[in-house]
Formats: sequence, structure tokens, C-alpha cells
Amino acid sequence: MADPNSKSALNISSSIPASLSSTSAMDRWIDMSALMRIKNLQLRAKSVVDGFHNGLHRSPLHGFSVEFSEYRPYSLGDDPRTIDWKLFARSDRYYIKKFEDETNRRCYLVVDKSKSMDFSSLAYGKCDYARTVAATLAYYLTLQRDAVGLLTFDEDITDVLTARFRTGQLKRILSLLEKPSSGASTDLLRPLSHLADIVRQRSLIIILSDFLVPAESLRVPLSMLKARRHEVVLLRVLDPAEVTLDLEKASMLEDIETGREIYVDPNAARASYLNKFQQHEASLIELAGQLGVGWTSLQTNESVEHALVDFLSRQQRSNVGGPRTRSHSSWSSNSGAAAGGQR
Repeated sequence: MADPNSKSALNISSSIPASLSSTSAMDRWIDMSALMRIKNLQLRAKSVVDGFHNGLHRSPLHGFSVEFSEYRPYSLGDDPRTIDWKLFARSDRYYIKKFEDETNRRCYLVVDKSKSMDFSSLAYGKCDYARTVAATLAYYLTLQRDAVGLLTFDEDITDVLTARFRTGQLKRILSLLEKPSSGASTDLLRPLSHLADIVRQRSLIIILSDFLVPAESLRVPLSMLKARRHEVVLLRVLDPAEVTLDLEKASMLEDIETGREIYVDPNAARASYLNKFQQHEASLIELAGQLGVGWTSLQTNESVEHALVDFLSRQQRSNVGGPRTRSHSSWSSNSGAAAGGQR
């Protein structure tokens, strides 16, 4: 039986083992094909957060666990009625629900719903994956009693929800995420400029997109956000086929956003395509490093839990100060760690 006065807690302040984000740990994580068959977005997000949390209790890895701010260790004098018995059953320690008078953070999730995000070589597209990541982060932040807002865009701003912590806010976010988009092209300048104008309080701004735009086109809007002291993270979402140009035979390909068709022989075009693709990603990473913007890149066949691990890792670095090198892509604005985002 655990000591009720034990100071061990669900805590992000301990170090994150690099092995947690390595491919050897993948078998402990949620299978994406199974997760994406869950139609309800809230249930999907809850499955990721709960499964990740429970998995850490089962894991043989030590020194890392998740800090949900609504929990703290039980101490003598606390009301026993506030003990979370389900958590006790999993951890063999007594925790009580901790309620805070104020929110800890203000966060905006900025989600690209342009046509290019509909591309898929899997049973689901980049947009559905990005929605799942955004829903997971919104669910987690809501558990921490943080204020969460949302902005969705394509060639124009489609929906804006001011960051708040209140009853029904998560439901509103999920409802807007599930709305279909009728836009075509991608315009990142307008939504980011709009955020810079309307968000006065310092916030964490997480931008989920494939970023298939010239890197320099992002410099001005990102600089505006940084000038207003916001913490900015670029979370790139890509389909595996975009990274490898994995085509079985020569085909006619259509640009989803413009409708333009082009004949592509993968054997002849792959080397040139991969070189240009890697140059473009390198330019994005370099820009992020220059502006002090966080960066990570995820492929849609990777577990959404990668995004949660990187988010928690970023929280830790913000709390204790110094970036750390990770074997998986990591949200870091220094050039050394940012290079870890390359594939």
C-alpha cells in the first residue's frame, strides 16, 4: 500500500526518457487505424489522453509521468471524499482532485482546413489527423483548467473561438473542428495576422498545417506573433506518401487546390522531388530557428501520442529552462533541437 503522504505525483518536472519517443516504444501506443475508426471526436481525444496516461503507469520506464493539474498527492487533513479511487487503483497511491481558481495558460489551436489537407494515401486524410491532434490537445488542456481557443482557416478564416475556460468550451471547439471546409487554397497570412490583432494576452499558439507554402511567406505573420510575446509552435502534418513519393507506377496527379494535372513518373521524378521536399522543410526549420518558433513534424501513420509527448516535453523545458535532445521530433526553437524535426 502506498504511503498517503508520499510526495510522488503525476509530474512532468521529471525527465522524459528518449526511448519513450523511439520506434521501439511504438507498440505501447495507440494504433492509428483503430483510433481513426472512432467517429466521435471527443471520444477519440479522450482515448488518446486516457490511454497515454494509463500506459505510463503500466510502463517499465521510470522517471516520467503526466501532470494533470486537477490532481495532487493526498495529505493528512485532506477530505477523504476527494480521493480519486480510480486513480488509486491504477497507481496504488492516493491523489485528490485539485481545483484552481485561475487558469494556468491561454492557448489557441490554429488548424488548416485547406484542400491540400484532404490528401491521403491512408484510410483518413491529413485534415482528420490534424483535427484529432487538435482535439487531443484541447482535451488535455481543458483537464488542466487552461483557457483554450480555436481558429480554423483555408483561403480565409472560417471560424474563431476566443480562448476561455468555461463549461461547454471543449464541446464548442470539437463542433467547429468537425465542420467541413469548402475552401481551396492555403493563406496563412490572414489568420495569423488576425490572431496578432485580437489576442492581447500572451498565449501559446499551436499552428497545425502541412505548410505547403513558401517558407518566407511565413516570416511576417510569425514575426508579428512573436513581437506580441506569444509562444508559437508549428506542428506540421504530412502524409507518408508526400515524404517518400510512394507511387507504384506513372500516374496523372491533380493539384487538390488548383485542379492542375501533371504526369509523374515516380522513378524519374523521385530523386528531384525528395531533394526539393527536403530543401523546403530545411527552410521551414531554419525560419523557425531564426524566429524562436517551436517546430515538430508528424506523419499521419504515427500515433497522435507523439504530439502529446512533444507537448509535455515542451512544458517541461519551459518550466526548467534548457532544451534537451530527443530522438523524435521535438518542439524546440534552437537550431540544434530543431534539426531533430527532419526526417
